[in-house]
Amino acid sequence: MTFRARLLACALPLLIAAPLAAQELQADPQDEPPDEEVPKGEIIVTGRGLDPALSSGIYATTTLERETIIAAPSGRIEDVLRNVAGFQQFRRSDSRSSNPSAQGVTLRALGGNATSRALVLLDGVPVADPFFGYIPLSAIPPETLGAIRVTRGGGSGPFGAGALAGTIELESAEPGGLNPLLASAAINDRAETEASAVLTQRLGAGFATASGRWDRGQGFLTTPPAERVPATARARFDSWNVALRAAAPLTPDIELQARVAAFRDARTLRFAGALSTSEGQEASIRLVGRGALPFDVLAYVQARDFTNIVISATRFTPTLNQRATPSTGVGGKFELRPPLLEGHDIRIGADWRRATGETDEDAINAVTGRITESRRAGGTIDNLGVFIEDDWQIGPLTLNGGLRADRSSITGGFYRAVSPTGVPVATILPADRSEWTASWRAGALLYATRRLELRAAAYTGLRLPTLNELYRPFVVVPVTTQANADLESERLRGFEAGFDWQPVSAVVLSVTAFENRVKNAIANVTVGPNLRRRANLPEIRARGVEASLGVKLGAVSLDGSLAFTDAEVRGGTGPSAELDGKRPAQTPRLAASMTLGWQPAPGWRVAGTLRYTSSQFEDDRETDRLPPATTLDAFLAAPLTGKLALIVRAENLTGETIVTRNQGGSRDFGIPRTGWIGIRYGF
Repeated sequence: MTFRARLLACALPLLIAAPLAAQELQADPQDEPPDEEVPKGEIIVTGRGLDPALSSGIYATTTLERETIIAAPSGRIEDVLRNVAGFQQFRRSDSRSSNPSAQGVTLRALGGNATSRALVLLDGVPVADPFFGYIPLSAIPPETLGAIRVTRGGGSGPFGAGALAGTIELESAEPGGLNPLLASAAINDRAETEASAVLTQRLGAGFATASGRWDRGQGFLTTPPAERVPATARARFDSWNVALRAAAPLTPDIELQARVAAFRDARTLRFAGALSTSEGQEASIRLVGRGALPFDVLAYVQARDFTNIVISATRFTPTLNQRATPSTGVGGKFELRPPLLEGHDIRIGADWRRATGETDEDAINAVTGRITESRRAGGTIDNLGVFIEDDWQIGPLTLNGGLRADRSSITGGFYRAVSPTGVPVATILPADRSEWTASWRAGALLYATRRLELRAAAYTGLRLPTLNELYRPFVVVPVTTQANADLESERLRGFEAGFDWQPVSAVVLSVTAFENRVKNAIANVTVGPNLRRRANLPEIRARGVEASLGVKLGAVSLDGSLAFTDAEVRGGTGPSAELDGKRPAQTPRLAASMTLGWQPAPGWRVAGTLRYTSSQFEDDRETDRLPPATTLDAFLAAPLTGKLALIVRAENLTGETIVTRNQGGSRDFGIPRTGWIGIRYGF
């Protein structure tokens, strides 16, 4: 009997017994904790930041609650975010089968080159890698989160210099939404495993939460059968993360929050020996005041490293050993909300970020195995921003205006290559540079009726190039991409208009039409056979429609999202002229998802998610096409006894062939049909 058959045989009796256990659980009222009233004067510590501003409803915003976050069929954060209209990763593969440095995220089909164009915050702290700009997705366990808020369009508030395409705010779960112990374990039909635990303890008026997760497995074969060779390897993965978070009151109105975390992720990609590792340690401290003068003060430090071995696609021996890529990110912010004028919600603040890092790597002769060249590259990027924003409420009308000024500097940049004997081969020492830039946003929200809200907004945005884009060349066989130390910052301007309509209590429809233009968009531009170079495109224009639908009819729910985007490159002159009118690389025209859920009793959840992504191109010249993909995923949670539940998940139930990479006919495939079974305690 195969492992898949044994797994199904074990699951069948549990599936049959689950409804009986659910009835037993439902019949015992003692399992439900009694409602408790908060004694008058008691301090409530939430672990959150300040409440979202009134203007959060002016811009196209989607909020995902915990119930949705912990019911992802893959159990991974990128799967949760794919339910948001306009969300996109650089590649279609998930964080088990892609190179970590390719995990950039963006919104609104603005394209990219594996660097994130969207700002991702975890409890207010930017999480992007300081050197590459990618998001360490495997280090963000969904079970620790309480909510996710995605705002599309340029941002001008805290850390707005990274919010070119929008902001993704991840908020840790509050202690009131967590049981003292949450734990889960699962195994799939390839004998891959995942295990996680979240322990929450009240400490006087505060609390502490410790969490950990471990995912490992042999992976699947990403290489198509016709392209496999003896050196072909499975996408093996082994990742873990741990975190400790605590919050305590300093006064009845001031809360102190602190967090420390560490993670490590090792993956094998395509060929035996093609091993990549990413790891990091981070710490943050935050003061939140909720009194007469609300404030939010934050400081953080991040230490990251990345290694990667590139294997020849013809000889299947190492051609590059990226031995280390140490980087450090430090920063902080201060935000004040003074009650200056009645009817106004004013926010004043400043933030600062510094990214420092370098790469150390050896080029290797694939035939002899000897080092042919050693390279080092790196530098420092600083950004200081000051901002002011105001929400003005006039009866049914809310007006918003925000202004931000950023001083950015790029210093200490270098690229050096030496021979095995230490003789210089190439040296680039670009001049230090700095600049001031301004960005703004403005919008209005009108409560037209009790069930209809109309909104419109305009904005600009900014993203600085990363150290990786500026200084480090790289190879994705057979294509070499050169760095460019002269890259300018990306600038966005855009506008949007939409409505939120609730025709009946059970139905909510949101529609937004937009046009965004990115000037100096950084892309990998083809300059020769198997040769690309990072360059600023004159412009990328994206215009389209985003829609989301939520329906709740008793125990049945329907959640859908759709993003249709007409995006094109304005190529101008030079090498990018050939790109004029073409779609940005890795950008689909249409992406849609629909989740149908059923909760027949407390603790139960049955859901299926259908997703469609239209075709897109791997490259800038539209020669390597990625065909459209339609996938069907499923999730089942069935109470067994007490706080214990059975979890059954399925990814790509129809076995769709998902092409995630196509470079000159060399392809990679995404996740095949995969079934999971496990148990969950305390959720």
